[in-house]
Amino acid sequence: MAAKNISQKARLKRNIETARRLTDTILSSFKGEKEWTHQVHPKANHPLWIAGHLGQVDDFFVSMVAPDRRRPIEAWVGKFGMGSQPIPDISAYPPAEDVLAYLRERRQTLLSVLEEHDDDWLSQSTPPGTPEFLPDNASVFEMAVWHEGMHAGQLTMAHRALGYPPVMGQP
Repeated sequence: MAAKNISQKARLKRNIETARRLTDTILSSFKGEKEWTHQVHPKANHPLWIAGHLGQVDDFFVSMVAPDRRRPIEAWVGKFGMGSQPIPDISAYPPAEDVLAYLRERRQTLLSVLEEHDDDWLSQSTPPGTPEFLPDNASVFEMAVWHEGMHAGQLTMAHRALGYPPVMGQP
């Protein structure tokens, strides 16, 4: 069977959307402060931290490919940014609804940037000062998929530890 000829842009969009559907499915299960801040280990990331972190990182990705569309929430950087550590105290965080709204808005912005460009733009170098592991525009979107997958795996651990059935692999 011949492989479908799909553009790099279309492949990236499909993978980013697929990763987020999994994350959204898992996040939709969490209810109440105990579930949102459930840690399977005292040093593990909890669902609320993961949701906020994914939003913060998507905003970072936007800053690499469309700096004028960045929208950081400075008060959240210390709570969800790189190097932050989740704590089980729900009062230390904004409401889950606000975190989820930011998560979704930042992902939509990232996807809209992708939609506005073509495969040639994807091969262009990222701006000076961008981390070496993001050498071109396509790598920013690839990293969004990889990063989301890593944290979706952490979400599944909290999800299962709370007694929810697996999201994938159900007969």
